[in-house]
Amino acid sequence: MGDVDPAFVQDPEHRPKLSPIQVDGIPIVDLSPVTNPTVSDPSSIEGLVKEIGSACKEWGFFQVINHGVPLSLRQRIEKASKLFFAQTLEEKKKVSRDETSIIGYYDTELTKNVRDWKEVFDFLAKDPTFIPVTSDEHDDRVTHWINTSPEYPSNFRDILKEYIQEVEKLSLKLLELIALSLGLEAKRFEEFFIKDQTSFIRLNHYPPCPYPHLALGVGRHKDGGALTVLAQDEVGGLEVKRKTNQEWVGVKPTPDAYIVNVGDIIQVWSNDLYESVEHRVMVNSEKERFSIPFFFNPAHDTEVKPLEEMTNDQNPSKYRPYKWGKFLVHRKGSNFKKQNVDNIQIYHYNIA
Repeated sequence: MGDVDPAFVQDPEHRPKLSPIQVDGIPIVDLSPVTNPTVSDPSSIEGLVKEIGSACKEWGFFQVINHGVPLSLRQRIEKASKLFFAQTLEEKKKVSRDETSIIGYYDTELTKNVRDWKEVFDFLAKDPTFIPVTSDEHDDRVTHWINTSPEYPSNFRDILKEYIQEVEKLSLKLLELIALSLGLEAKRFEEFFIKDQTSFIRLNHYPPCPYPHLALGVGRHKDGGALTVLAQDEVGGLEVKRKTNQEWVGVKPTPDAYIVNVGDIIQVWSNDLYESVEHRVMVNSEKERFSIPFFFNPAHDTEVKPLEEMTNDQNPSKYRPYKWGKFLVHRKGSNFKKQNVDNIQIYHYNIA
């Protein structure tokens, strides 16, 4: 992944701490009541909704088992991901992203971000995906992003599309459970995703890092979208900041499970009842790591604000509205610019 920048080595603010609390704190939720008709009954679904609500409120993260995504399909996409990343850099760079085509391949050499020790391939759920031209609130122009098509593996695109379809189904089920846990109608969030959603899948490869005390797989951050559904391998490395004491907690991989976290949009929709939680990925000095997050995001023209059902005179709206597409374009555009200030965050929309 290239040489480590000496300036980074001398910057203690970004040096990872290598001693997170290793506990199995992230709740594991069995989705059988909504994926297996033989165990589905009102009481089991009610219990599941309570579990989801508790996990969202206390952690912002949880793992799901018996989720309905075929294991064979997950194995196929994991194999295809490894084949893609095993190519030469020259081959992978044929489908590189740039300022006009955000979707595709990149690594820390291309982005000059030596703190994040990884390489990535992004693929849209909807092709084309419509998006604002700029983050300027007064500019109404809309453009679109399209997927790049790697030549290898030969069936890569078909596997990606099939996998996205299944994980999207899971994401919609999870949003229904989250809506019910908030006291909302099950389909309350569906309207934001029916047309022109901006969801995408990301394939991550974290090579072994010779400087694990100086770099991170991914620096600490919060996800800006609605929901993230992550498949990770047995190597692990994901850490979550526990809300109660702000300690970093290592998430132990559970075979065939998905790790789910609520993003900034759900935090705003719920008017802070559920919180988007900070997380990061640690690198490994000996083993490579692969992961596949699916970022479930609404249409670009979605106005994100606390839902009416979640506000009243005693609990007024904590955020002013913002357009998701403008927020996303601002976030994506900053990947190609060196900034002296933090990237846009939802706290910029807090009502004082």
